[in-house]
Amino acid sequence: MTLLPPGAPAPSSALETTAPRREYWFGLPALRTSARSARDTVRDRLRAWKVPGDTCCDAVLLVSELTTNAVLHTDSGHVVCGLTLTGDERLLRIELHDGGRVPVAAPGRHADPGEESGRGLFLVQQIADRWGSARSTRAEGKVVWAELTSCP
Repeated sequence: MTLLPPGAPAPSSALETTAPRREYWFGLPALRTSARSARDTVRDRLRAWKVPGDTCCDAVLLVSELTTNAVLHTDSGHVVCGLTLTGDERLLRIELHDGGRVPVAAPGRHADPGEESGRGLFLVQQIADRWGSARSTRAEGKVVWAELTSCP
């Protein structure tokens, strides 16, 4: 135990000296056109947070694919998107909550060149450092999340 001289300020804890994480949440109607709104919103927020360009571009692509997948397969009329950036700015988590009840799994096959869809989760799998699906704590269905890590 270290004794401090009278009147000396107490040392701050590690939690007080680390920057707080940043969070941003927004809702969208479950429409195909919502992917564009999601991309624009995420791009604007990450620029405001001064997230590096490569990470920002990857996040915009991820949110586009996750939003498209969610609006095509949800059982509800809306989706909720969340961004969380850790205080040290090394981890960005993207979440898409919807009313769908079927868990999302890694793609079992690659889409054929002539197919118009079927590549979204493959792209998520290739770009994200980690991704997955779970029961949502913000909606009556599931959440699909993806994480990007970077060194500031």
